[in-house]
Amino acid sequence: QVQLVESGGGLVQAGASLRLSCAASGHTFSMHAMGWFRQAPGKEREFVAAISRSGTFTHYADSVKGRFTISRDNAKNTVYLQMNSLKPEDTAVYYCAAEPTVGLYSLTTQGYDYWGQGTQVTVSS
Repeated sequence: QVQLVESGGGLVQAGASLRLSCAASGHTFSMHAMGWFRQAPGKEREFVAAISRSGTFTHYADSVKGRFTISRDNAKNTVYLQMNSLKPEDTAVYYCAAEPTVGLYSLTTQGYDYWGQGTQVTVSS
């Protein structure tokens, strides 16, 4: 079992930055690929970014590429999402997720077994 707790959300103006953190419990964090997803009101949950178990490989949705950076610190059991140049359309609840895998990572919600409770990010124009 992996428990995930996100933090770092908030209300910011367009163009600002935020860093989300996701702290994981347990001793198997490094055996999980990690992903960030988001869900805006009335929309389906969508993929944002993913990172491999070692942190060597990453993948981003086109909508955030060049603005967001995913990273992880396996010694601290934490994954991060640095969000720069935020736009109003980035407003959503952001979720981190863990995928027990021997491969890279999944790009869909179905691939992830564990989810955090979410943290709200609101970007005003």
